[in-house]
Order: sequence, then C-alpha cells, then structure tokens
Amino acid sequence: MKRKGKVVVIGGHEDKGMPESEKKSSQNAELMGDSILKTIVDESAKRTRSRIEIIPTASSEPEEIAEEYIEAFHYLDAKNCGILDIQTREQAFEEDKLDRLRKADVVFFTGGDQLRLTTILSGTEFYNVLLHKLEKENFLYAGTSAGAAAASDSMIYQGRAENAFYKGEVLTSTGFGFIRDVIFDTHFVNRGRIGRLFQLIVSNPKILGIGLEENTGLLFSGNKMEAIGPGMTIIVDGRFIKQNNMLEIRDGAPISIDNITLHVMSKTDVYDLEKRELTIKTAPEYLK
Repeated sequence: MKRKGKVVVIGGHEDKGMPESEKKSSQNAELMGDSILKTIVDESAKRTRSRIEIIPTASSEPEEIAEEYIEAFHYLDAKNCGILDIQTREQAFEEDKLDRLRKADVVFFTGGDQLRLTTILSGTEFYNVLLHKLEKENFLYAGTSAGAAAASDSMIYQGRAENAFYKGEVLTSTGFGFIRDVIFDTHFVNRGRIGRLFQLIVSNPKILGIGLEENTGLLFSGNKMEAIGPGMTIIVDGRFIKQNNMLEIRDGAPISIDNITLHVMSKTDVYDLEKRELTIKTAPEYLK
C-alpha cells in the first residue's frame, strides 16, 4: 500500500540556527532559510501553521531537549508547537495523548536511546495511530538520531565503531517499520560507523544500509528519498556481494567481504528505493 505521509530522518546534531540574542540576525536567518528544520516546516501540511508535537521519549532530559526544538521551530515562525512527552507504556494509551496525536500535522522525535523509544511505544495505541496517520494522511514523521534509527524495520542499538568489523559486535532490534527494507545509522561520519552497516548488510544483503552524517537528513516521499542538509549520506548495497566469510568465522573474528557497493548522496540528490538507482542533482549553491 502506498503511504500518503512523509518521513524525514536526520543524522543528529542538526543546526537549530538560533542567534544568541532574541533579535534575529541576518546571518542566522539566511542559515535557517535552507535548514533541515525549515524543510520539515515547508513539507508539512499547513507549513508554518502546522501543529507540531515534539516527542522526547528517547531522551534522558526530555523537557530540556524538547524546549530547544520548540524555540527552534518558533524561530522559523512555526509557533503551533507542543511537547508530547510519553515516559511509560501506560501513557501511550491515554486518550488525551492520542487526541493530540490525531490532531498533529508533524511529530518530531528527538535523540536519545532508540531502544527506550521502541520499548515504550511499539505495539501501543499511540503507535497504531501514528502508523495510520502515516499511511492515510498528509502527515510528517521526523526523527533525529534515535528518532531516525527507530524509523526502519530493524535498528542498530549497540555496537562500538572500533569493533564493528568483527562478527557479533553489532546488536540490532526491531524498529517502528515506517521505512521498509532499510536500516539507518546516525552520527555516521563523525563516529566512524561504516563498519556497523557492513556487518549488518553482509548478513542480510536484501536490506539497504543508510548512514547519515550529522546535520544531514533524508526526505522520504513515495518511493523516493531526497538528501537534505549540508552533509553526506552513505548508502551500502549488498545485493552484488560475491563472497564473504560470515558463515565460517566464530564470533569476534574479522569479517571479509568481496564486492560491496557504496553510494554517496549530497544535498538534492534523489535515490529511487524501488529501482535502487541514485540520481545526482547538484545543489545550485555548489556549482562553480
């Protein structure tokens, strides 16, 4: 079934673009005019009038982090925002919270612990309403860091980058499943996490591995994903792997892979998820 809603995933540490003083500076206004958060507002059903609910469930400091996003969206003139904080599974069945979700045009899931996020929300009525809105309405799910990692079928929740090339060192769990047949990794370039995707893709080459640099995002609409933000997205495709040693080696042994495919996306590039084809569309500001 074709999904009517949109999904934005972000690699973490996105630029919130707010000047230190209360007065908007021209420099920051120009910066935020093309930011990932601005894209979320522009792609939403009612743009600056959209109801945006910040969901900090994944965070250990939910109120503080949610207030930062409220301020950032207000700076973009999107002032119809609220904090929808759910800290227990019981709260995810409460009618007042479900009613707020039903009225929302955008939900923004903050960073934190993605395992906490799925443990609290998956299988609840809140999750069911969220899934229904994505399938049937002009609705936008946005998630950064943990909020992005949880959006796919499977999600990485543990695995040190320096050990990721050794079998068994990367742990996964089930995500929300909003984007099928992909797995996301965030803070990708900054924390050197490419080995985590290699290990997961070699064990299931059907899945597309997507590594998001910080302050970088992808906008999913229909069967296409478009790169947004100033950084890079790395795509790992394992369909053409010729051979590997995963079935032969013990846990903790180094992995060998022959002929894995990599793509690099930057701003405005578009990837077709059905055809598995990348179209490079260089952003005008990057041209000579």
